Amino acid sequence: MKVFIAGLATETNSFSPIPTGRLAFEDSFVSRNATAEPANLFSAPLHEWRAMAEARGWQVVESLAAFAQPAGPTIRETYESYRDEILRDLAAAQPDIVLLSMHGAMIAEGYDDCEGDMLMRAREVAGKDAVIGLEIDPHNHLTQEMLDAADLIVSYKEYPHVDSPDRARELFSMAADTAEGKVRPVMRDFDCRMIAMFHTTRAPMRGFVDDMQAREGRDGVLSLSLTHGFPWGDCARVGARMLAIVDGDAGKAEAVAREFGERLWGLREQIRVDWPSIGGALDRAEAANANPVVLADFADNAGGGAPADSTFVLQEVLNRGLRDVALGIFWDPVVVRMCQDAGVGATMRVRLGGKIGAMSGDPVDLTVTVRGVRENMHQMMGESRMPMGTGVWLEADGVHLVLSDKRTQAFHPVGFTDLGLDLSQMKMVVVKSSQHFHAGFAPIASEVIYISGPGAITPDYAKIPYTKRDGNFWPKVENPFANA
Repeated sequence: MKVFIAGLATETNSFSPIPTGRLAFEDSFVSRNATAEPANLFSAPLHEWRAMAEARGWQVVESLAAFAQPAGPTIRETYESYRDEILRDLAAAQPDIVLLSMHGAMIAEGYDDCEGDMLMRAREVAGKDAVIGLEIDPHNHLTQEMLDAADLIVSYKEYPHVDSPDRARELFSMAADTAEGKVRPVMRDFDCRMIAMFHTTRAPMRGFVDDMQAREGRDGVLSLSLTHGFPWGDCARVGARMLAIVDGDAGKAEAVAREFGERLWGLREQIRVDWPSIGGALDRAEAANANPVVLADFADNAGGGAPADSTFVLQEVLNRGLRDVALGIFWDPVVVRMCQDAGVGATMRVRLGGKIGAMSGDPVDLTVTVRGVRENMHQMMGESRMPMGTGVWLEADGVHLVLSDKRTQAFHPVGFTDLGLDLSQMKMVVVKSSQHFHAGFAPIASEVIYISGPGAITPDYAKIPYTKRDGNFWPKVENPFANA
């Protein structure tokens, strides 16, 4: 058997002003030999696929792996050039199995569905007999083109996405069994008609994911994936969908997808967003009896395409005169460079944040002391190393600020502690992240509070200004099934 592996991924926020071009990919990860480098979220599957194929004595052909931090739509030439490189390598390889690591919510100029486009072209090149498998982020737009072109699609089950390697192994095993004629996978999906965030670290979604996994391997059910959808991607298929893969039985696949999809619909009131404002969140944190309280600045998450330079929470912290508060990770390469020049111990005036647009708030002028500077930093998300670039720790009268010159969300406490900042001494830690922070920060937190505040990805799903999907979804409509 010959196995072809490649990856091309970014998550597109249609409303972000930050373009995604070749430099955005090169700043994150571009490699023609990804399995020889440390694994990140999207390259980890390639590591797993190579190891599993070589353990069977199968030949592996590795093509491009290119991943960019979420932002606005990808420049057309950038997408097409990366796509075509992978397709040229595929044509030369003529493999039995094609395995791709993508995001599922990549939009480029002229392409609302990059994954569907890639898969349809890959099918044309590889032929009808090749097995094509796709591993994607659950925040995907599961399109009919993707379903038609692929034999197997598997989404990460966990949010935060700590299970990328696990799902890669699952996908490889099914693809191998398909290629060897042991199974005949059939995929069917169910439209849940919901747009929301589904945090799997707590009820009710923890039980939902556990039950999905318990059903797999029984009565011909090969795999179950919940598409969460990426709410800030303006495309016709944005929203939650349930996907079932069953061995040779389309009727059962449709029934199981509907069963779990209707169960998700029944959980909607338990996942409805009811988070405090910035002021309300800080009130709760100030009243807490144990430290530190971790607060999620949901709306300024770089992992959702936000700038990661908003100052709304910082302004309120300063207005209240709070101390022993850490905030990060701010994207501000200009200030980072100034601090590198000034050195640790320097006191200086800086203008922080508020640079990218209206969703960033106003810049804040502060007198700060440079407490730490470190190059080539990384954070952890599960088994994956997420690059952070050069990090800086600044202190302004008891308010501690962590900055980086690479736009990234706060994944793990090491993004703070590797600079020397002791989070156990903080009353509050404000992280610019929606959920990926949880795996690393929850163990050190006395409480976790999600903030419903302004920014580029505010969690008011009913008010997202879609132009390409209809408005018949919950929570914009209380019962979209009645209007179908």
